[in-house]
Amino acid sequence: MPTPQTPAPKSVFARLAEHITQFVGSTLAFCLAVGTVLVWAVTGPLFHYSETWQLVINTGTTIITFLMVFLIQRAQNKDSLVMHLKLNELLAATKGASNRLINAQDFTEHEIQLLHQYFCLLAEKAKADRDLGKTHSVEEAEENHAEKRAAHRV
Repeated sequence: MPTPQTPAPKSVFARLAEHITQFVGSTLAFCLAVGTVLVWAVTGPLFHYSETWQLVINTGTTIITFLMVFLIQRAQNKDSLVMHLKLNELLAATKGASNRLINAQDFTEHEIQLLHQYFCLLAEKAKADRDLGKTHSVEEAEENHAEKRAAHRV
């Protein structure tokens, strides 16, 4: 298993997909796409705007769009995973942060909803404290709130 210091070599597909993704996001690729459409449009009279002439652009754009959807999704998945890793690192390294949120992207819908309700409760407690500048982890907030309630009872 590769260590964080020695990354695994990229597969041929991974390298190819990265190069294609980089290219299709470039100005040159956009200009080529616009140029292709312009050439197609200019040749319309030459081909008498035939069904075949229309089919060429429809087929070409459909195939390119179909393939691009997968490349875009691959890039999105990678970016999303990297973002989660960075957030996990921040959570793990921040004193007082709740470690229960590390890998929250893997929680079930029910677990996410429970945490959402819990954070809504914390927000309500913060509003009641009238101190919007204070932040706490889930555990610290519960402990802090309990201490405040006990202090007010005395």
